[in-house]
Amino acid sequence: MSSTQIKSVTGTGVPLVLDDIDTDRIIPARFLRCVTFDGLGEHAFEDDREQDPNHPFNQSQFQNASVLVAGRNFGCGSSREHAPQSLMRWGIKAIIAESFAEIFFGNCGSLGIVAARASREDLDKLGAAIKADPTLELKVDLEILTVTAGTITVSIQIPDSVRDALTSGEWDFLSQLLNEADAVTAHAATVPYLNGFSS
Repeated sequence: MSSTQIKSVTGTGVPLVLDDIDTDRIIPARFLRCVTFDGLGEHAFEDDREQDPNHPFNQSQFQNASVLVAGRNFGCGSSREHAPQSLMRWGIKAIIAESFAEIFFGNCGSLGIVAARASREDLDKLGAAIKADPTLELKVDLEILTVTAGTITVSIQIPDSVRDALTSGEWDFLSQLLNEADAVTAHAATVPYLNGFSS
């Protein structure tokens, strides 16, 4: 059993039910020059936050949230992996939105971030509940495809292939490789160009 199986995500939420939030807003282009992703989380939505002091990522009651509730076409724009990396490093483990840009969605899956779709009506319900009580715990359940927040339960959708990869742990290629380290070493010993050619 893989230690990187993701069957559910539980935590408080941060509401950002807006449409067409692109990757340049999630992480401004000037941060693409970083050599590693370390420290990128503190710059998530930096320009938006500077322009709007009331941005949810500025508000103390939403710090430490792990579930982002967003709108339509979230993560549109460039294909930069920095966008989901910055959200993950800020603390986001799941994003519930009306729809996602395809490449952003794929990058989330590769990082083990749950990206699931819900109806706008249900997103509005979740966003209102989080604003009313920022301490409200949300549970994103990939086995029964629901998000529960107090007395509210809404349905979510996620492609079967992505859901299976997350719940089985197969999304985490590095862990798979490390788990098979002995087999890799044994195979490497049989590869001629790694061990010198025999005459």
